[in-house]
Amino acid sequence: MNDYRILVVDDEEDLCEILKFNLENENYIVDVAYSAEDALKLDLTKYDLLLLDVMMGEISGFKMANILKKDKSTENIPIIFVTAKDTENDICTGLNIGADDYISKPYSIKEVLLRVKAVLRRATPKESLSQNSDLKYRSLIVHTDKKQIEIDGELVALTKKEFEILLLLLQNRGKVFSREELLEKIWNDEVYVLDRTVDVNITRLRKKIGEYGKCISTRMGYGYYFNDKE
Repeated sequence: MNDYRILVVDDEEDLCEILKFNLENENYIVDVAYSAEDALKLDLTKYDLLLLDVMMGEISGFKMANILKKDKSTENIPIIFVTAKDTENDICTGLNIGADDYISKPYSIKEVLLRVKAVLRRATPKESLSQNSDLKYRSLIVHTDKKQIEIDGELVALTKKEFEILLLLLQNRGKVFSREELLEKIWNDEVYVLDRTVDVNITRLRKKIGEYGKCISTRMGYGYYFNDKE
């Protein structure tokens, strides 16, 4: 049995039970909450992944995710939205909040299980990221062992994908990565990812790292690269 603990948050009790049953068959430890209000009463720091519905009661899944991302104790918990809200704007909203994936209802259980496995695998420290060394560029420091970045002595909170994108570009300064290459390297286990996913994460990353955001350059028609001449 693995040690991954998952919280399913959905106001449809039947769906919660179906997800719980199938996830437990994959040897995950699964808890269920039927509203965001109930979920927020729990100790969320013990969970490795949250499966969130969007349309729930007074606190929506989007609102709950925003609450978690603003709290340092829960900001790095992976989130997968599982919802009937499936327009492009809805999906972009979910990704902009910092969600790791977005699954539209109706879905197949097999698809959910594959995506859960993929997100948990990405959330587990990779060998390439676990070397006890720092990567430095001017006053920007990437602590590869702690999975943190520091700018001018201040820690900057990034999602796991943002961290991996920045690390990849910094380790390969000047090399242009196409969207397809970034999707393959950062989202390699995804069942389905929108083309705009890379752009959304790059835009978010640029904003978070301030002046260094200018170093993440775009080569029109090709892709992104870290321009150390900026």
